[in-house]
Amino acid sequence: MRVAMLSVHSSPLARLGGKEAGGMNVYVRELARELGQRGIFVDIFTRSQDHTMPTVTPIGRGVRVISLHAGPAAPYDKNLLLTYLPEFVNRVRCFADGEDLSYDLIHSHYWLSGEAALRLRRVWRAPVVQMFHTLGAMKNRVARSDEEVETNRRIAIERRLLREVDAVVAATPLDRAQMVWHYGADASRIRVIPCGVDLRRFQPGDRTTARTELGMAHDAIILVCVGRMEPLKGMDALIRAAARLSTRHPDWRERLQVVLVGGDSETQTERWNSEQRRLDALRRELGIVRQVRFVGAQPQEQLPLYYAAADVVAAPSHYESFGLAALEALACGAAVVASNVGGLALTIEDRRSGLLVPPDDDAALAAQIERILTDSALAAQLRAAAVQRAAEYGWPTIARRITALYDELMLAHAAIWSAQRLVRVS
Repeated sequence: MRVAMLSVHSSPLARLGGKEAGGMNVYVRELARELGQRGIFVDIFTRSQDHTMPTVTPIGRGVRVISLHAGPAAPYDKNLLLTYLPEFVNRVRCFADGEDLSYDLIHSHYWLSGEAALRLRRVWRAPVVQMFHTLGAMKNRVARSDEEVETNRRIAIERRLLREVDAVVAATPLDRAQMVWHYGADASRIRVIPCGVDLRRFQPGDRTTARTELGMAHDAIILVCVGRMEPLKGMDALIRAAARLSTRHPDWRERLQVVLVGGDSETQTERWNSEQRRLDALRRELGIVRQVRFVGAQPQEQLPLYYAAADVVAAPSHYESFGLAALEALACGAAVVASNVGGLALTIEDRRSGLLVPPDDDAALAAQIERILTDSALAAQLRAAAVQRAAEYGWPTIARRITALYDELMLAHAAIWSAQRLVRVS
């Protein structure tokens, strides 16, 4: 089997934690690698954002990233990329023709890729599997500024994709329900298959060793949050919660450290986006500049160290279709406090494998962090249950379910084409 995987707007090779590089990039890369281990050939087509990037980059057995020039060779507004989508589709076709390749199935990620997939389906006559990762309608429900609002065009394309693709993968039952509720989707065509985690990379580590490697004080109180610098991630609630904890426990003030992993570091202020600047202003306003650190985006190989070093990992997002960073933290045996939204509310079993709080509620967030910091028995219980919970999401398990969906669609697709040929002959 040969699969064309589309990730138009963001490459799985991109530095994580940037504006358009997060959990989806990890998902695409790790799923493709696992499929490759199962003998499936996967070409991941993405738009090149760096003119020095080679066209073809092998990333695993039978898996390649194909970086194609379409539009500026730089990060670009995802909504404006629609203008360059015909060029991208043409370059995908030229690459496949040049290598005399045909694809059995197209697996597209995000709405932009879905639009490209429908155009390629007409040429390749291959079924399309779509995964949205986030939904424009849901993002608009939690948007707090005009900058965060998704366009009507995105909503329209998502609605059309839900009607026209051959199958949709939803990360959770709630994700599927939101597609039905907001878009009128047919639930029978949506398969719930969660995201996965690399259990070989993300596993419990020694806290002392992790803090030594990261240059953190061994007696510090470390709160870690991993994610892109955007309002949706709710990092402002964590900063406010830290200020509350500093006030409530003056003896913690010098030891408390909020470590924000994502965006750019303290030494790269000229590259900060508007959200990171807003968070910087907030920590200054609350008088906790020394307690809040921007460490910048980190390679995935480093993330287990941050999870191991943390007393608490916070995931205070306003919306997460799944919440991959939280799952990685669970796999590392971290004590996780997360917003009771989206996939986080389903992945984390409240008061067993983590604690859930209402979104955008810094008082509740501070209270639950305080519980963990002051109750060692609770912290130990959460950490042990977190590892057990994450074990259910190993990539081999997820890839088996994806492969079964592929096989099902290809059989159905072959039957349809066979019937159509018979009709034409008769």
